[in-house]
Amino acid sequence: MSQPATTADEILHCARALIVRGGYNSFSYADIAKVVGIRNASIHHHFPSKADLVRALVAQYRAEAEAGLAALESHVADPLEQLRAYVGYWEACIADASAPFCICALLAGEIPVLPEAVALEVRAHFRKLSSWLTAVLKRGAAKGRLRLTGTAKADAEIFMATVHGAMLSARAYGDAKTFAAITHPLLDRIAA
Repeated sequence: MSQPATTADEILHCARALIVRGGYNSFSYADIAKVVGIRNASIHHHFPSKADLVRALVAQYRAEAEAGLAALESHVADPLEQLRAYVGYWEACIADASAPFCICALLAGEIPVLPEAVALEVRAHFRKLSSWLTAVLKRGAAKGRLRLTGTAKADAEIFMATVHGAMLSARAYGDAKTFAAITHPLLDRIAA
């Protein structure tokens, strides 16, 4: 049985949707207040500044992503299938518009104008994802399931950039199928 959402949860949920729609600078506390049905002062009570709010949102997102990767690791043993499942997760999210873009990938494009605390959280997400991908690629190469074109670290960065780029292309073209058109050949190329 899940617990009812708190006001802070509602604020974070709203901020997440607004960031996906337009980025860090596209919304204000007044926008959140209208959607959530509270006063600006209530938002400031939970998150004194926009930087505090978005840092908390990115920290929450990172925790969700890490839990998702851990669940993937525990349910899918084969490294190639782990990568397919990871790509499949994003493919489904883009297709049903439930989470059409990685929050950290969106915010990474805004790093020069983000508050430092938010930028640090975004970078930490990229480091963690890169580390996970590197480990999967190393295991896959050792088992003869994946073919590396360079080091596992370099290939992990290429994989991550391709997935994030595919999200951007799907958004730019307004076509969810674009994501699969880019990521499926990537998976085919690295499969041994």
